[in-house]
Amino acid sequence: MAAAPDAWKPRNRTLRWIEDRLPIFGFLREHTVEYYAPKNFNFMYFFGSLALLLLVNQIVTGIFLAMNFNPTSAGAFASIEYIMRDVEWGWLIRYMHVTGASLFFVVIYLHMFRALMYGSYKQPRELLWVIGMLIYLALMAEAFMGYVLPWGQMSFWGAKVIISLFGAVPVIGNKLVEWIMGDFLPSGATLNRFFALHVIALPLVLLLLVVLHLGALHTSGSNNPDGIEIKQHKGADGKPLDGIPFHPYYTVKDLVGVGFFLLLAAFIIFYQPTFFGLFLEHDNYVPANSLVTPAAIHPVWYFTPFYAMLRSVPSKGLGVITLFAAIAVLFFLPWIDRGKVKAMRYRGASYKVALAIFALTFIWLGKIGIGESTWIGDTYIARALTGVYFGFFVFLWAYTYFGWERTKPVPERVTMHE
Repeated sequence: MAAAPDAWKPRNRTLRWIEDRLPIFGFLREHTVEYYAPKNFNFMYFFGSLALLLLVNQIVTGIFLAMNFNPTSAGAFASIEYIMRDVEWGWLIRYMHVTGASLFFVVIYLHMFRALMYGSYKQPRELLWVIGMLIYLALMAEAFMGYVLPWGQMSFWGAKVIISLFGAVPVIGNKLVEWIMGDFLPSGATLNRFFALHVIALPLVLLLLVVLHLGALHTSGSNNPDGIEIKQHKGADGKPLDGIPFHPYYTVKDLVGVGFFLLLAAFIIFYQPTFFGLFLEHDNYVPANSLVTPAAIHPVWYFTPFYAMLRSVPSKGLGVITLFAAIAVLFFLPWIDRGKVKAMRYRGASYKVALAIFALTFIWLGKIGIGESTWIGDTYIARALTGVYFGFFVFLWAYTYFGWERTKPVPERVTMHE
């Protein structure tokens, strides 16, 4: 006998009264127990839930840091030292926040790479991809402004270099730079407005975009390593034959990934919080000084691939265009790739090689962008790698538009092999 329609509702009278007026439990049930995900997810699908975990970590630790932070040019660096030395468990909260920021980008880059592997940006998920790219842009802005707040040497000079890029905008460039800084150089006005944007405005934008991203995901359904739409094969009960309820199956599976990830994060926080100068640069332990330029000015590691592209172009204007084009082209990926097959396992060999080269190119550009080497050849290598970066999208369009790709037969139902 079928259960009554409201059999799942809370038995507690107060909770049931609330549910009848604000169906919180019904909403959660609809998007967990009643949401069917493909049954062949692999470990690459951990990164979505890990990104959500890190977002919560950044918000919670950021709140506690803001309680003791002084957003002024005279007090910012000292307040960081106060948090690290005098606030009870302040050092742990700060390292959780800083390490969390870097791990956030590690997870986001792997999440994006998985989308490239399995075609998660293709129809009907184009809007899902675009919203995801907007989240990426908002994260970049949030991370940059947070990087400026400690007001160390790299914070000051990094802010000066990055904000000065807007000076390449024709006609209004110089005025735009002054407007962003609130002064002729990074100062207390810059710090104060960046603090407001970092702790209030951008987190609200991020939360809105994440909600839209999840809404778009649950509307179109999750992709899978086979690139097959599970909604096309349903049983007599209307449920996908190749799907399983997200809860409890994937909530429990995600807990395994979360546990392993937390062990890794704890090891970094307790034993190598600066991660050899990548997560926290050594120059940022020195108070900001506008009269002393660091030996090598570069942004934090997750921006360095784009920074390498910027530096490789001799003209400042063309360099800025290259920088923004490298990000903008990702938005158009669903329309650049005209291939009919989504998953990499059924795509042509040339696509697999091109994707591997693209990933290695991005990593290599990041290494050059850190700027530790003074070899002049790095500039020419960065120019060549920038060409390879954009060449990937040109190749992908031509490869799929002219029908050069030779794909393998795609099965009608999902498979369970790795």
